[in-house]
Amino acid sequence: MGDKEVKEWKRKQKGGFRASMFVFALSALDNMGFVANMVSLVLYFIMVMHFDLASSANTLTNFMGSTFLLSLVGGFISDTYLNRLTTCLLFGSLEVLALVMLTVQAGLDSLHPEACGKSSCIKGGIAVMLYTSLGLLALGLGGVRGAMVAFGADQFDEKDPVEAKALATFFNWLLLSSTLGSVVGVTGVVWVNMQKGWQWGFSIITVASSIGFLILALGKPFYRIKAPGDSPILRIVQVIVVAFKNRNLPLPESNEQLYEAYKDATVEKIAHTNQMRFLDKATILQENFEPRPWKVCTVTQVEEVKILTRMLPILASTIIMNTCLAQLQTFSVSQGSVMSKKLGSFEVPSPSIPVIPLFFLCVLIPIYEFIFVPFARKITNHPSGVTQLQRVGVGLVLSSISMAVAGIIEVKRRDQAIKDPSKPISLFWLSFQYAIFGVADMFTLIGLLEFFYREAPPTMKSLSTSFTYLSMSLGYFLSTVVVSVINTVTKRITPSKQGWLYGSDLNKNNLNLFYWFLAILSCLNFFNFLYWASCYKYKSEDNSCSKLNVKAVAETTAIMVVDEKKHDKEDMKDHGSTQDLRAKAKESNQTSEANTEGPSSSDETDDGKQKERNSREWKDR
Repeated sequence: MGDKEVKEWKRKQKGGFRASMFVFALSALDNMGFVANMVSLVLYFIMVMHFDLASSANTLTNFMGSTFLLSLVGGFISDTYLNRLTTCLLFGSLEVLALVMLTVQAGLDSLHPEACGKSSCIKGGIAVMLYTSLGLLALGLGGVRGAMVAFGADQFDEKDPVEAKALATFFNWLLLSSTLGSVVGVTGVVWVNMQKGWQWGFSIITVASSIGFLILALGKPFYRIKAPGDSPILRIVQVIVVAFKNRNLPLPESNEQLYEAYKDATVEKIAHTNQMRFLDKATILQENFEPRPWKVCTVTQVEEVKILTRMLPILASTIIMNTCLAQLQTFSVSQGSVMSKKLGSFEVPSPSIPVIPLFFLCVLIPIYEFIFVPFARKITNHPSGVTQLQRVGVGLVLSSISMAVAGIIEVKRRDQAIKDPSKPISLFWLSFQYAIFGVADMFTLIGLLEFFYREAPPTMKSLSTSFTYLSMSLGYFLSTVVVSVINTVTKRITPSKQGWLYGSDLNKNNLNLFYWFLAILSCLNFFNFLYWASCYKYKSEDNSCSKLNVKAVAETTAIMVVDEKKHDKEDMKDHGSTQDLRAKAKESNQTSEANTEGPSSSDETDDGKQKERNSREWKDR
């Protein structure tokens, strides 16, 4: 057994589902606390920190937005400086520290503000401790999410057909593990928060997260750990800067003249595409210039930027959906607080209502994985059954329907509250909007995570996967802006001169109109997504064709080079067969460039020095 076979055998002994089990454990334990906070912190801000409804909702959405935005920091660090396992553990320690601070503040009355009747009553040391703990928690949670998903996906080889199918399954099981943890969070942890005290709920979350990171560390012998590479941000900036410097230079007629470092085996090569041709100017190596950074970029480096640029409209098309998600985690919880919470003799905490769609997901995900995906694979031959963007599209449609249903339920709740305040409708009416949005989230979240991981350049897997959380971050921040703008605009046009979301009394507000506004906005956004999704061409499709064509070019050219050597020793009558081989090589080149914007040619010359230079170049490649 040679060294190569031994190395491959050792690689096969690591990774796979045996390794990803540790990631699933962390996902379940960490999400138990994350989701519990997500649905109940709005009440903590109102009941303990004495914020009003709008301030508590905005504080929570800003916290969630910061958490998801900071996932870019975790993704960047794990791609550039630290491996993904180390990044998870480093940010995990910050998360645990922040949870300890929240627990201490929740448990000490001296760290609680006095009610003052204003939008916010915290100040001084109390404010410093609250916002410091929330900031550290956002940084820790974001950093972990920026590296954890890509780290788990690294345990599967995309190039192996068997492991490519397993990778699609990994994303579904990752959602299932986080869902199971969320079920415990929105039931057990939330009940403890509401009945026993916030400090006890925060204590449970702290212990659970600590155990999760310990489990992740114990799995190290089983992991495939990829070393960090060059800074993805720096590589992007280099392409932009060099392309701008070379903006006045003409592009070569043949794409083969664009610069590529074939001798660099550390970076997986990406075939050239003809989209965004202005970026190709970064690959022009001028005469008398050494191929150095900031002077010339490789084709692969430019293609990385093209891939990320193509993904940006898809990212932007999912922001509105996450704005809707923010409303379900703030205003819907406030709705539940004034509805009947009786389930027999048991009183259900209003933040626990999301357990209904979570239970639904626990059943739906196995059905999707074991029944729908195998059936769809037979039809589409796609490893995931359906494409990632198709999943996202389904999620966007369902999110719009969820907002429309939420508006209808709010009308029913408000009418009953005004008619007979002593007999409010049941909390479980909210399950309709939650259930529909839960399914939407299943399709969109995992579709985006898999899309950004599969489509990302090899050097930017973590950063690209963090784009999913960037979309969520922008959605939460947009939620804060939308609430403020809606209040400002509607305050001027309503007869009462009060905004749709004014004050803390839901019965005097028009929350239903706000939900319907979001439903219309989501519907318009879906058509925007359809446009960009129909224009998008998957990297895997390009590479499957390009790899075959590049291989054909290389093989044919190698034959040509060998034949040219023989040509020097043989008769001139062999000249015709050599020209035939050249014609085949040229035809293969043209096939690999079939998606060019205009005709491309490979200029040939009979000059002896040019032949020798071309032959030497192909040998190096």
